[in-house]
Amino acid sequence: MPLAVYILGLAIFAQGTSEFMLSGLLLEISTDLGVSVPDAGLLTSAFAIGMVIGGPLMAVATLRWPRRRALLAFLAVFAAVHVLGALSPGYEVLLVSRVVSAVANAGFWAVAAATALSMVAPDAKARAMSVVVGGITLACVAGVPAGAVLGQEWGWRSAFWAVAVLSVLAMAGVLATIPGGRGTAKPGGLGSELRAMADGRLWVAYAGIALTQGALFCVFTYLAPLLTKVTGLTEGWVPVMLVLFGAGSVIGITVGGRVADAHPFRTLYLGLAGLLVASGVLAVAAGSVAATVVLVFLLGLLGFGVNPALSSRAFYLAGDRAPTLVGATTTSAFNIGNTVGPWLGGLTISAGFGFPSVAWVGAAMVLAALGTVVLAARLQRRPVRIEAPAVPVLR
Repeated sequence: MPLAVYILGLAIFAQGTSEFMLSGLLLEISTDLGVSVPDAGLLTSAFAIGMVIGGPLMAVATLRWPRRRALLAFLAVFAAVHVLGALSPGYEVLLVSRVVSAVANAGFWAVAAATALSMVAPDAKARAMSVVVGGITLACVAGVPAGAVLGQEWGWRSAFWAVAVLSVLAMAGVLATIPGGRGTAKPGGLGSELRAMADGRLWVAYAGIALTQGALFCVFTYLAPLLTKVTGLTEGWVPVMLVLFGAGSVIGITVGGRVADAHPFRTLYLGLAGLLVASGVLAVAAGSVAATVVLVFLLGLLGFGVNPALSSRAFYLAGDRAPTLVGATTTSAFNIGNTVGPWLGGLTISAGFGFPSVAWVGAAMVLAALGTVVLAARLQRRPVRIEAPAVPVLR
């Protein structure tokens, strides 16, 4: 695997840390800025909305830029707004910085995916995606807890400074390992990419991504209260369980990336079926410490294990027609899942069904995701080009 792919994973690690670290900093932010905890929580929602909207917009805006220039520009903006966030005098400035950083993050994702896939052989696409997306799993395991520690020791602003520094380091890596050259647009330009996006099979793939991601984050978002109020663990065990989830995620995305290229549908069927069972069992066995420990690990393992097959499939379907817009829309699909899944889980909790109900919501969403895979397999019988994604190989 080229070093540049790992550099892109490092950048995603920094951005993933920023996306999720607020969960451990909300109390400090609300106290320092004089806002309520729910208002502080809106900073996370603002980031997710920025990711959904920003990906396609930034992909179109930078379509003809050389990839290295686009990557450096997005990282520079991301670093700058985190400096702004660290220096923000009030809530409004911090809120704006979160939206702008999310838009830059979404744009980076779109170009990074196309860049990584262009640097590997056709039979290593899912593995390359597993390395890039692996930055998110490492952020969950190491970045988010580290941000919480920084917040406790030196204040929440120190976590923003740390993300800015990591982003600058990633810029140096991009500059050193990714060659300049032509932009991401094909001769047909934006019109060609938009026509390619009309393929219904792509939208089936996006639906599968959103449903699977929503199922996983529906449970993950409410994992802490589930563990303390239902399983009976003390608050001190919550970080341990989050690390366990993250460890399963790292193993899952590594294994999934190695097998998804050769067996994409088998990976999806087995992984989603396992995730369906794990979610259902958690819903009925959340009161058991032993069962919950095993299931939390399996949720991370299976949820992230299908990630490379889900994300790379859209690129295979697009062929050489829409590499950048496919990456941007894939990012949006993941973040739609990140937003809708926890929202649905919150509805069931508010309705009085208790914290185990989020696992039932997750199971229902996984079942729907399995339906999209069945549909995709039937549509696969139509002629489909599954060569390298639509990007020139960088040397």
